[in-house]
Amino acid sequence: MSDSPPSLTTINSLSTDLIGLILSLLPVPSLLRASSVCKLWRCIVSSSGFQPNPCSSSPWFFLYGIHNTSPRNNQSFAFDPLSDSWFRLPIHTHRDDPCFSFIASSGFLFTTTPTFSFTRVFRNSWRATSPLHFSRINPLLAVFGDDPGPGLRFVVVGGDGFIGNLVDIEDRLAVEIYDPRSGRWDLCPPLPADFRPGNSSQSLSSALFRGRFYVFGIYSCFVSCFDLRNRAWSDVQTLRPPGVLFSFLIACRDRLVLAGMCVGPSGPSFNLWQIDETSMEFREIAIMPSNLLNGLVDSEEEDKFASLKCVGSGDMIYVFSEEYHKKYPACVCEIGSDYGSCSWRRLPDLPSPVNKFHKVITFCSAVSIHTVLHGEANEAA
Repeated sequence: MSDSPPSLTTINSLSTDLIGLILSLLPVPSLLRASSVCKLWRCIVSSSGFQPNPCSSSPWFFLYGIHNTSPRNNQSFAFDPLSDSWFRLPIHTHRDDPCFSFIASSGFLFTTTPTFSFTRVFRNSWRATSPLHFSRINPLLAVFGDDPGPGLRFVVVGGDGFIGNLVDIEDRLAVEIYDPRSGRWDLCPPLPADFRPGNSSQSLSSALFRGRFYVFGIYSCFVSCFDLRNRAWSDVQTLRPPGVLFSFLIACRDRLVLAGMCVGPSGPSFNLWQIDETSMEFREIAIMPSNLLNGLVDSEEEDKFASLKCVGSGDMIYVFSEEYHKKYPACVCEIGSDYGSCSWRRLPDLPSPVNKFHKVITFCSAVSIHTVLHGEANEAA
């Protein structure tokens, strides 16, 4: 028997391909830490050929708090469901003009007034487009097309007209689609008149699904979809399950999901329904546990559920409160692959300190290690 110590195999003695395979199993926060271990790992993780395992990523929940009079009090956070952790993001600085309108969608941040500009979430390099034909605040907005590549487009729907620092809530503003190849905005038919008054994101929710941009009345329950290829609106229908007070339409994987607050014989509840996109028929798939629902609101308030909002993507649906005194609590529902199993849980509290905001902007987006690393490089530059 040899007295020499056994040889040890370290990870760095493995092939580059095998190291890349092991790293691909890590969630984004762990990958970010791994990229700082050594130059080899950084090179592997940042290479264009590195493809993380899809099972190691779920849509993140982003929360941007806007303070109208003191931009230094703005804050931004991101929640990773796999690590069950919040991350504080750098504050995006754009302009001190109090008239600018700030919105977010699909991993991008936008301003629509006084100019239209955009940047990716983890970057702070704003790019301005040609101006909208109709200046507006609080529109619905979606990103579609090929990414990366020149085919990425933005569609802007509704909103309140904004002319000379005055808001016009009555005007039916045309749909506008930005073509990056021509650098211009194409005009399309406006939102159907059934949605008036209340053409803004304050009373409407939206879902981009299979080449159609669905617009849904949070309180009216009217629904219509805009065909992005044919550039035409469908007939307006009503989608209102029994007992619904207000609800939000969400694109989840290969299905449309309606999430809403209900009042029934057994009391208040927050429910999820799977929607048939052709018939607009619905089927209940989940109900939030009552202890989670009560934890999101102040039980002493008469209209205690009015502060609840909902966003989602992929297999995750996030429900949160816009109330500051509760520090913007949230919970998440993870929808099973067969829509027969849905699991709810409370999110950890936001990392302190948390400021008081005049407006809370939220959305869901898939996050890749490439997006984060490119954002870091941009910040360093």
